[in-house]
Amino acid sequence: MFEKLKDKWKVSGSNLIMILVTFAVGGGLTGYVAKKILSLLPVDKGAFWILLYIILLTVIWPVAVIIVSIPFGQSRFFRDYIKRIAGRLGRNANKQKISGMSPAIQQSTIQSGFVNQDASRSIRIAIFASGAGTNAQKIIDSFRDHPFINVALIVCNRPGAGVLQIAEKEKIPSLLIERDPFYEGNGYVDELKQQHIDFIVLAGFLWKVPSALIKAFPQRIINIHPALLPAYGGKGMYGIKVQEAVIASGDPESGITIHYVDEIYDHGQIIFQASCPVLPDDTPAILAKKIHQLEHLHFSRVIEELLSK
Repeated sequence: MFEKLKDKWKVSGSNLIMILVTFAVGGGLTGYVAKKILSLLPVDKGAFWILLYIILLTVIWPVAVIIVSIPFGQSRFFRDYIKRIAGRLGRNANKQKISGMSPAIQQSTIQSGFVNQDASRSIRIAIFASGAGTNAQKIIDSFRDHPFINVALIVCNRPGAGVLQIAEKEKIPSLLIERDPFYEGNGYVDELKQQHIDFIVLAGFLWKVPSALIKAFPQRIINIHPALLPAYGGKGMYGIKVQEAVIASGDPESGITIHYVDEIYDHGQIIFQASCPVLPDDTPAILAKKIHQLEHLHFSRVIEELLSK
């Protein structure tokens, strides 16, 4: 369970402990304050007292955990956590409103966007991947219940790639692209526009992005590279090849780089980097595991920060 929570919330072990402590202390404080308030009111214990107690718990808990989270250094996590809960409650309320209408009014309301305001504001992401899709899966998991970020499309250039199986399992539309239309056409911009894509994430996508696609999505395409750019970047530098080059060079440090995509391989403006040590007995496979851990820890968080600005 501990590992599952670390993976779900994308936090380190020490941060997870602080988060759980905050939940416990904040919950205790919430119950204490609610009972103190009720003790000042002329209400006998009974059904009405219980109802008031539940209402007070609901109102006090967000404030309590935010206050408690500050000394534990987890205020950012709890602000985002409460925001996600509020967004989820809002979507459920919208669904209930729509389900109570007649079919004709439902359709009219959805088309007008009057009730479904959250959906109209959602940012639709397309994930481009060429392989197994481990990073794609992490991103999907991170934004599964997000109030305004939606993984709306999986784009792949390899038939049978594992990421296409992920798309099928997650019931996310997929687009299998071919080289000639990608480079000699308009980079499948029309298909992306049809899906109302706002932002593109390259997560292990091995083809160079054509100019047509970059122009259609300026500063809205990002990539993750398994090294500290500008070192170990460029054509042919991907996957285990990067780790082999790092080990062969004897560098004491490697890491990941998240950057905007331009017309040159691994060249766009750097957004974020995280590093890890390269130990004398590390092999390319061992280093690759360290890199994957950094990718899974930071990629979704950086995407969310970019799209929250």
